[in-house]
Amino acid sequence: MIEGIFVEGLIYGIMALGVFFTFRILDFPDLTVDGSFPLGAVIMAMAIQKGICLSAGILLAFSGGIAAGAVTAVIHNKLKVPHLLAGILTMTMLYSVNIRILGNRANLPLMRKETLLTKATAFTHGTLSETWTLLLFFVLVVLVIKVLMDLFFHTDMGLTFGAMGGNTQMVISQGVNPATYKVIGVGLSNGLVALSGAFAAQYQGFADVNLGQGIVVSGLASVMLGEFLIRSNRISMLTLRVVIGAIFYKAIMFLGRYYGYTIHLTPNDLKLVSGILIIGALVVTQMKKPAKGAK
Repeated sequence: MIEGIFVEGLIYGIMALGVFFTFRILDFPDLTVDGSFPLGAVIMAMAIQKGICLSAGILLAFSGGIAAGAVTAVIHNKLKVPHLLAGILTMTMLYSVNIRILGNRANLPLMRKETLLTKATAFTHGTLSETWTLLLFFVLVVLVIKVLMDLFFHTDMGLTFGAMGGNTQMVISQGVNPATYKVIGVGLSNGLVALSGAFAAQYQGFADVNLGQGIVVSGLASVMLGEFLIRSNRISMLTLRVVIGAIFYKAIMFLGRYYGYTIHLTPNDLKLVSGILIIGALVVTQMKKPAKGAK
C-alpha cells in the first residue's frame, strides 16, 4: 500500500516538476497541462500498440509535450493572447488530437503488452516484488530527471529563465528575447508533463483522453504542499520539495479514497479536497509573509 503511494507520487512528481517550471520559474500559468498529460499517455500507448521501440515511444511522448507547450507559447506571443486563455485553447484542441491519435477511440487498454514497467519487473524477477521493483525504477527515473533539471538551472539558459520569471525587463535589457525563452520553457515544461503521462499509462494499464482532467490542480497542490513542507531558495531543494509534495499529495488522496467514508467522503469529493489543499497552502503562505515583514 505504502509502496503504491510512493510509486504514484513519483509518477505525478514528474508532472509536478513541469508545473513548477511554468508556474514558479517562468511565472506563466499554463493550463495546457490538462491536455499534454493525456497526450503523452496516448502517444506512448499507440507506440506500444504499433510495436515501436519503447525508448522511441518515450521520446515521442516527450516531443509531443514539447510541441503542445510550444503551440501555447506561440499563441501567447504572436497573437497576444493571455497565457491562461492560450493554455485553454491548446488544451481544448488537444482533446481532439488525442482522440485522433488513438484512432477515434477514447481509450486504449495495454493489458498483455510489453512496457518499460513489465521489462523492469522481468529484470528483477525472483529478487524483488513487483511493487518494490516499480518503486526502485521510478526512484531512479525521477532522480535522473531531478539531477538534469538542477544542472540545467545552473547553466546560462537556466539562470536566464529564473531571471525572466522575476524581472522580464532586466532580461530584455541584456539582449535576450523573452518570447523565444517562453517557447522553450513552456515546451520543456509540457514535455515533462507528457513524459509523466506516458509512465502513468503504462502503470495504470491503459491510456484515456480524460486522464488529464484536473491534473493541473494536482500539480499545483503538489508544488504548494512542497513549499509548505520545505523552505529553501536552493534549486536542488526546490525540485526536491516538488517531488516530496507530489508524494504527500498522493498520500492525502489515498487516505481520502480509502478512509474518507468515516466522514462520508466519496471519490467524487477528492477534487474538492484538492482545491481546499491549495487554498489552505495559499492562506498559510500569506499569513507567513506579514509575520516575516513584522519581524
